[in-house]
Amino acid sequence: MITPPDRTPLPREFFDRPVLEVAPDLLGRLLIRTTPDGPTVLRLTEVEAYDGPNDPGSHAYRGRTPRNEVMFGPPGHVYVYFTYGMWHCMNLVCGPEGTASGVLLRAGEIVEGAELARERRLSARNDKELAKGPARLATALDVDRALDGTDACTPGETPLRILAGTPVPSEQVRSGPRTGVAGDGGVHPWRFWVADDPTVSPYRPHVPRRRSR
Repeated sequence: MITPPDRTPLPREFFDRPVLEVAPDLLGRLLIRTTPDGPTVLRLTEVEAYDGPNDPGSHAYRGRTPRNEVMFGPPGHVYVYFTYGMWHCMNLVCGPEGTASGVLLRAGEIVEGAELARERRLSARNDKELAKGPARLATALDVDRALDGTDACTPGETPLRILAGTPVPSEQVRSGPRTGVAGDGGVHPWRFWVADDPTVSPYRPHVPRRRSR
């Protein structure tokens, strides 16, 4: 008999821990995105940890800015940033207020509301690709900067909520270098994913961008 995923909302205390504890523990959890068109539910299969001032790869490494302000706030809130002039990426803030650590949501499986995700991700070749990568995940869930600062721990019908789901056993969790992170931050094995899950994105090392002459 298959036990259905736990639909209990994760409490704020879940996120009020060191980011390297929270990140792998998010695998298998459910993220619900609710819009006027209906809900879309995603099971998390890949994440990356970013440890604020201790991490050269973090947006908060050099301190507080208008862009990363949410990272310094209470745990359990959503940090959304815009990148490469075209994509949004979604993070969950961790640790006590003021620590500025967070978890980038890199990939997941759409388990409910796939029809909505398909409308948002017309280029996806199949359902396994709907949220395979952080920008694809945000697009499939209709996440943009308007949701920056959203409290994902608030009960009731809110735009974004995190539910307990079905945590992944430790023996099925893999870790390795984060995708596309350069310099000293590139060596940290702070990317976590579910072993052999087809929705996990491929690893790509950082490639310096060449300036056009």
